[in-house]
Amino acid sequence: MFRVDRMQNRISRLDRARFGDLALRERDHLQEWLANQPDALGEELLIIQKEFDGFADTRERLDLLAMDEDGQLVVIENKLDDSGRDVAWQALKYAAYVSSLTKAQIINIYQQYLDRHGGGGDARQRICEFLEVDTLEDVVLNPGASQRLIFIAANFRKEITSTVLWLREHRIDARCFKVTPYLMGTELLVDIQPVIPTPEAAEFMISMAEKESEAKAVEGGHRHKLRLEFWAKALERLRAKGLSRYETVSPSKENWIPCGTGLGGVVYNISFTQTQASISTIMNSSSKERNKAIFDALSAQSEEINRAFGAELRWLRMDDNKMSCAIVSQPFDGFNREVWNEMADWMASTMVRLQAAFDGPIAKLKANGKFKVGPT
Repeated sequence: MFRVDRMQNRISRLDRARFGDLALRERDHLQEWLANQPDALGEELLIIQKEFDGFADTRERLDLLAMDEDGQLVVIENKLDDSGRDVAWQALKYAAYVSSLTKAQIINIYQQYLDRHGGGGDARQRICEFLEVDTLEDVVLNPGASQRLIFIAANFRKEITSTVLWLREHRIDARCFKVTPYLMGTELLVDIQPVIPTPEAAEFMISMAEKESEAKAVEGGHRHKLRLEFWAKALERLRAKGLSRYETVSPSKENWIPCGTGLGGVVYNISFTQTQASISTIMNSSSKERNKAIFDALSAQSEEINRAFGAELRWLRMDDNKMSCAIVSQPFDGFNREVWNEMADWMASTMVRLQAAFDGPIAKLKANGKFKVGPT
């Protein structure tokens, strides 16, 4: 940093100092400066607590707890001449701790801060003024799991900057600010500058994130259109094969289409992905026990059903899952329109065989009354 002598039209370098040499301390000085001037960090922040220790089963204290203009909590960790090795880990723990804070808890924390450090006042009213709303009734504070992290130090160790960059890659808003003291005669100056990300980089990263989200949305929209297009073709084939259960079924944007079997909670299903098509009988009522009982009753007849189907089905009880199924799959390039006719023909002919193999056993289960009534 330089001082400009306008009379001589010259600049002179200011003496860079160290906080330690100036007998300045984190809690008594840097923390107080930021608590009283949080916009020094480049945005409007509301400090709601300092030396916050409201964590269960721990005596740890985070330096400053703030709120941004979106109502999100911001953990601010201050160090002086050196960031230290453990500050990132500490801040991550603090972010995890505060992630569960409710609106009522946040208001109470801020009220305690006002009563102790801010000369009193009403926390609700202050937060409303900060967020520029009339009431907090419909405002969500501390939404989701997107708590922010701000690290402040004169020098950052490589392990800290690497961690912050990694966190940002994973959409966690972590930032580093470099604070540097200078002497100009007897006057003390402090320069606070963002280093991760720089303002230019921050703008670029935001635009790239928006672009990525847009790309995902476009991709999702493309897949939905593709599925609707394929199912229109496949349903024509199914109806042409005389599969009356599909007469009233409409094309779907999902990658599967079910139809009833006559027994509640049991469906015939057709599905496809980019790599394969599948035909299955699925037991998927709201009752796991009922699904497993139906599966056991049908799988006990697996040899007869496989023989009627004309191929080996995969019988998947899936004890850790609510549903069970019997399924057969065939490799296909499902997103390639050139193979759609072949894939739709395979689905139609295979579903004819599946229904022929299962309709009788399912009808018997329904007729004996054991599974006729139940959740669907």
